[in-house]
Amino acid sequence: MSTHPRQMHLGAFLYPTGHHVAAWRHPQAAADAGINLGHYQHLAHVAERGLFDLIFLADGVGVRGDNVEALSRTAIRYTGQFEPITLLSALSAVTSRIGLVSTISTTYTPPYNIARQMASLDWISGGRAGWNLVTSADDFEAQNFGLDEQLAHAERYARAQEAVDVISRLWDSWEDDAFLRDKESGRYFRPEAFQPINHKGRFFRVRGPLNVPRPPQGRPVIFQAGASEPGKQLAARTADAVFTAAQTVPEGQEYYSDLKRRLPDYGRRPEDIIVMPGVFPVIGATRAEAEDKFARLQDLIHPEVALSHLSPLLGIDLKDHDPHGPVPDVPMSNGHVARQALLVARARRDNLSILELALSMAGARRHWQIVGTPAEITDSLQERFEAGAADGFNIMSPVLPTGLEEFVDTVVPELQRRGLYRTGYTGSTLRDHFGLARPAAHEGFSYAEPEAPHVAYGARA
Repeated sequence: MSTHPRQMHLGAFLYPTGHHVAAWRHPQAAADAGINLGHYQHLAHVAERGLFDLIFLADGVGVRGDNVEALSRTAIRYTGQFEPITLLSALSAVTSRIGLVSTISTTYTPPYNIARQMASLDWISGGRAGWNLVTSADDFEAQNFGLDEQLAHAERYARAQEAVDVISRLWDSWEDDAFLRDKESGRYFRPEAFQPINHKGRFFRVRGPLNVPRPPQGRPVIFQAGASEPGKQLAARTADAVFTAAQTVPEGQEYYSDLKRRLPDYGRRPEDIIVMPGVFPVIGATRAEAEDKFARLQDLIHPEVALSHLSPLLGIDLKDHDPHGPVPDVPMSNGHVARQALLVARARRDNLSILELALSMAGARRHWQIVGTPAEITDSLQERFEAGAADGFNIMSPVLPTGLEEFVDTVVPELQRRGLYRTGYTGSTLRDHFGLARPAAHEGFSYAEPEAPHVAYGARA
């Protein structure tokens, strides 16, 4: 019997060919993975065999970047990929337990559409849906929605705060027993259960109710990944789980404790939110084998690709800077605020040139990286888990499907042997896996008071 009072949560963060920026060039990767349903079905089966809590699909609503030469050399800029809700709906039919989580932006998708999509996925999957709330941070996405550039950071988060309230109220706009479907009486739903939300706020005016019954989980699990101050405030009030990109144990501990200490301000407990840092594990039978695998992947990176990934994260165009020179001082970004600060701090700490920083983050794409044997990988995960830096991890396999298969076949058994990880599913919904109660209608996080309505992007007078 396990002596550990808590066990890790694991998510499989699925990029089509893997998280390494050059994964698509690897001999074991399927170059067409982004539109290969069989590939994703296999990954979902592997993750469910590994008893993962969830599979997670990131998303962007545009091709990111205008350096066509660099774009033509990479497969991870949301180019040539399925729309994620459609894909997860298909994967729900070939899985039975694993959670299904997708990113949807509150900046470019109206609240009613998000509420309807996620409620539908929750019904289709039998209560396994999760929504990763993002605000988007890229001008190239904005230009697909009638804007010249992205909204200001503060404006995006104010919009997100209102959007999540509207979405949750829409999920609660029917009681659980609202739909009678009584053929004898001819009554499809209880008339008194028809409750428009009649929301009028700063950004949105939404009549309601939702035209989908209340979801099986009551409310699909809400994920968030913002590490800026507004992002942490949003997460503390509304999220059930957060994805993070902390590089070190102290960074992880600082984020973990900072987020958890905010929860009482919203009437919440520390266990009401699950913190899951991203981790990029390169696994080998020996340390030397793992290091060789990583070196061979790094050799596949074109320098122009590495620099093109770093530029938007730093918020500056690096074309006029010497790639072998130091990372310059940069103005605060309007995009990836927290990650910009992490990257600059890392460059200063490790004395990295622009190209060295670009190459170091291009592989794991700025997330925590471990290279070693299954036991060494497990040691590192256990250290962070027991040091108060994580409740679990989002596994970002370097190359797919092999990286996920290796993790499930070698690291998961070691975690189980140490009593750190489940040996079987004990529930059928994503809330069950996370140990989160199903909220009653109109119960859960506190709603923010709507501001006076005005005409804004995405709103109507």
